[in-house]
Amino acid sequence: MPGPDSSVVLSQWISPGNTHPNARYRDPIWFLAPLIDSPSTGLIKIHWQGCPAPLLGQVKLATWTMINGRLRPTYLKGRGTRARARTSAADMLATCSEWMRLARWLHERRMTSLGACTEEVWRAYISERWDDGFSRDYAEKICTHLSDLWAFDELSAHPAGVAQPPWETEGIDDFLPPADDSARGENSTEPLDPQVLGPLLVWAIRFVDDFSDDILAAWAERCRLFTTAAANRSSPESRATLADFLLPHVRSGTALPAVRLHGRMRLALTYISAVTGASLDQVERFRDRHQLSALANERPGPCPLRVPITGRIGEKPWREYVDFDEAAELMRHLGTAAAVICLYLTGMRPQEVQSLRSGCCPDPASSTEGAGRHLIRSRHFKNVTDDDGNHVSAGEERKVPWVAITPVVHAIRVLERMVPEGELLLSATHHDIPFQRGYHGALKNGTLNRRIGDFVEWANHEAVSKGLPEQVIPKDPHGSIGMARFRRSLAWHIARRPGGLVALAIQYGHMRTVLDARVSSGYGSRSRGGIHSVLDVETALAAADTAAKLRDQAAAGEKISGPASRRALTAAAQTPRFAGRIVPRTFAKKAASFLARDGVVLFDNPDAMLICAFKRDTALCEPAPGATAPRQYDCRPGCGNTVRTDTHARLLRERADELEQLAAWAPVPVGRRLTANAARLRETAEAHDATAQPREALI
Repeated sequence: MPGPDSSVVLSQWISPGNTHPNARYRDPIWFLAPLIDSPSTGLIKIHWQGCPAPLLGQVKLATWTMINGRLRPTYLKGRGTRARARTSAADMLATCSEWMRLARWLHERRMTSLGACTEEVWRAYISERWDDGFSRDYAEKICTHLSDLWAFDELSAHPAGVAQPPWETEGIDDFLPPADDSARGENSTEPLDPQVLGPLLVWAIRFVDDFSDDILAAWAERCRLFTTAAANRSSPESRATLADFLLPHVRSGTALPAVRLHGRMRLALTYISAVTGASLDQVERFRDRHQLSALANERPGPCPLRVPITGRIGEKPWREYVDFDEAAELMRHLGTAAAVICLYLTGMRPQEVQSLRSGCCPDPASSTEGAGRHLIRSRHFKNVTDDDGNHVSAGEERKVPWVAITPVVHAIRVLERMVPEGELLLSATHHDIPFQRGYHGALKNGTLNRRIGDFVEWANHEAVSKGLPEQVIPKDPHGSIGMARFRRSLAWHIARRPGGLVALAIQYGHMRTVLDARVSSGYGSRSRGGIHSVLDVETALAAADTAAKLRDQAAAGEKISGPASRRALTAAAQTPRFAGRIVPRTFAKKAASFLARDGVVLFDNPDAMLICAFKRDTALCEPAPGATAPRQYDCRPGCGNTVRTDTHARLLRERADELEQLAAWAPVPVGRRLTANAARLRETAEAHDATAQPREALI
C-alpha cells in the first residue's frame, strides 16, 4: 500500500534523463510528467477535485496501481497486438478520467464503494453512458478503460471488489452502440486536396528558399535593437536627438513609428530608443509630455529595419523592407513553413517531425552512408515497446533513416539556424517568439495546427496584394489543414518513381505488400477513396509522361526495339499529354480507368533502362491478379512487354563503362561479377542496335 508521502511514480518507471517533478500520493494534483519523454507530448496531470470524496481513496489506489503496475499477460491475451501491459501517460489519464466519471455516477446513486460495481450495475452504467452519443469504436475504448478498472483492482494491495464487467464473458458486441456507416479498422484521415497542397507547398518552399535569409537577418537586427535600447543611458545629447527625430513628425502631421500591442497601435518605444540612442525612460517621458500615445494610434507609421532585401517573388523584391513590428510574425511563419515541408516531403508522422534535432541530417560529405543522399536519423514512436511489452515514451531511433530531398534539407538548415546546436528543431521554447519562455519539448500539435492556419491566412493576403490570385490557398473540402493529414498526401516525387511503392514502404515505415494490396485494412486504406486513389493518380501521370517522352523521341528520329515496340508506339500516340495543370479530385477515377487499359499503358523504368508496355498475361514480373502496373523492382530479361530506344542503348553502355571502372578497383571475385554484368549490358545495347527500327517502319 502507498502511504501519504509515497511517490506517485515509482523510480523504476522514470527514465534517467527525466527531471520533471514528481508528486506525493496525498497531493490533490498528480503530475504524470515523470512518465513523459516524448517532446511532442504535453505535460499532463490528474486533478482529483473531480472525484467524489467517498470514492476518492479507492479510485486513487486503482490509479496508483495502474501507474506503477502492469496488466497480467493472461489479461492481455486475446486483446489484440496493441494491448500493452503498461500504456502511455496520456492513455492513463484518459483511463483515470473514465474511472472518475464512473465514481461520480455511483456517488449520485448513493453508492460509496467501487465494490458496488456488480454485473447489474455495469449493465445499467454502460447503457446510460451511451446516451451522450458515441461512435462504436470510441465506445469500445470506454469499455476497455472500465475493464482495466476491474483488472487493476485485482492487482492492488487492497482490492475494492470490482466485479468483472459482463462484456468480458459475453463478448463486447451486444454492449456497444449500433454500428454506423464508418468502416471499422480504416484510417479516416483524409489527404489534403491537391488544389490546397499545391499553393501551400509553393509558399512554404518560397519562405524557406527565398525569404529565410531576409527574415533571419531582420530578426537578428530586431534582437540587436532590443539589446541596444536596454543598454542606452539618458543624456542631454540623446534627449536632443530624440526630439529631432520625433518632433518633425508631430508638427508636420506625418505618421509616427508604431507597433501593435493589445489590439491598438502604440508608439514603438524600443525601436525609437535604439535608433536615437535615448534611454527607454527618456522615450516614455517624451511620449507622455507630447501625448504621443493617441497620435501613434491615429497616425501609425512603419519601423523599417536596416536589412537588405534579397528575396524575390518573380522579378520583384518580396518586401521594400521588413518592419520591426512584423519580424516576430515572419519568424513564426518561417518555422511553420519549414515544418510543413518536413511533414509533407518526408512522410514522417507529426510526432517524428517534432522529435527532430539540430544535426539530424548531416551533409553527405560527413556521412558514410546513403551514397551521397541526405539521410535523417531520428526517433520514431509508434508501437515502440521494451522487452516486457511496455510502452516506451521516448521511442527509439529508427533503424532505417529517412531520405531527405533538397527542399527538406533546406528546411532543416533553416530550423537549425533558429535553435541552438543539438536542440529540438521545433523547440517550444525557441519557437515561442518573441518571448522564448521555458516550455517543455517541441511545439505541440494544437499550436502547430493554429500556426499552419495563420500561415495560410498570411500567404493568401500576400497572394492577393501581390496580384497572384492563382497562388491563393483555398479551403480544403475536408476541413482544416491538420498535421496528421500531410502523411496521407503521398509525395509525388516518391510515388511516381520506378519502385515508388517500395520507397514509400521504406520511407513511411510500412511493408510494400500492405501498400500494394487493394484489400488492405491498415495504412493503405481509408474510409473514402483509399490511399491507392492517390497512387493511381501519380502512376497515371507518370505513364502519361512516359508516353509523351517516347512520342517525342520517336519523332526526333530515335529507333525503337523490343517485342512490344508497335504496341508502345500506338499507345503513345493515343495517350494525352499532361500539361502541368493542377489535378482535380475527379481525376482519381479517370486515372484508375486509364491504368485499367491492359497492354497500352507505358511505364518508364530507368533502373532497367527500358519502357514496359505493361500487359499482365505476358509480364514476367509475376504481377498480382488485377494489377494495373508492373513490379518494376522485379523487371526480368526476355519479357514480352519490353521497349527500348536509342537513348536506353546509350545509357546501357554508360552504365557498362561505370561497372568496368568499378571492377578495376574491386577485389577479384567482385570485379569478375561487375565485368560480367557490364558485358551483359553491352550485349543488350548491341541487340537493340541490330533490331531497332524507326517509327515509320513500325507503324
